[in-house]
Amino acid sequence: MDGDGSIQVNHWRKKYLQYRLIIKLKYCPENVSMLTLIRVNIGGKVKILKDNKSVIWVVDSRESVQKLLTIFTIYPPLTSRLRAQVKFILDCLNHNNVERYLKLRENKYIKRDTSLEIIDLYFNEWLSGFIEAEGCFSIRTNGHHSFSIGQNDDKYLIDAIKSHFNIQSGIRNPYKHFWCIETYRVLTLHNIITHFNKYPLLGEKLVSLNHFKVHMK
Repeated sequence: MDGDGSIQVNHWRKKYLQYRLIIKLKYCPENVSMLTLIRVNIGGKVKILKDNKSVIWVVDSRESVQKLLTIFTIYPPLTSRLRAQVKFILDCLNHNNVERYLKLRENKYIKRDTSLEIIDLYFNEWLSGFIEAEGCFSIRTNGHHSFSIGQNDDKYLIDAIKSHFNIQSGIRNPYKHFWCIETYRVLTLHNIITHFNKYPLLGEKLVSLNHFKVHMK
């Protein structure tokens, strides 16, 4: 959810509010399998979009959305984007008022907190999910293979990833509010691979990782 997910509130003809949780991914067998695993464990529906290019996991009933939001009480989101979305949808559910929604919806990201103390309790599991969405394993013909990851606004997340994997490279800010880090160091890359042996990837990124591991031998 912190990577490719979204928590949405919309209105129907300004008469009542509609609530939705969604994860949208590239359509491939691995991503379908991963989203199906989510559906089996916590509910929702998995749909292949008509263009056959995307697959989504979606929850669109108010009761189900309210039930699943309790997960974020136990495991709070780590991106400022999703934390702002959680705060906004909880306000909408509490008041269930279309006029209030229309007044506040444009400002839900303005005061979002772009700093956070990372909680170690579930960081390893969260990190694998975040890398599933945002990480990149690069294989190069010159043998200088690398792992990289980036994020808009939330430099504290890249700081935490750098520290967690003991990445020696510096964090870069190539444009606007985008922060990223890339490592070519062989020892660090093997440490990252070891992480996934315990906290596995589940979707298409697992295919990239397996291909990467072959070239790292």
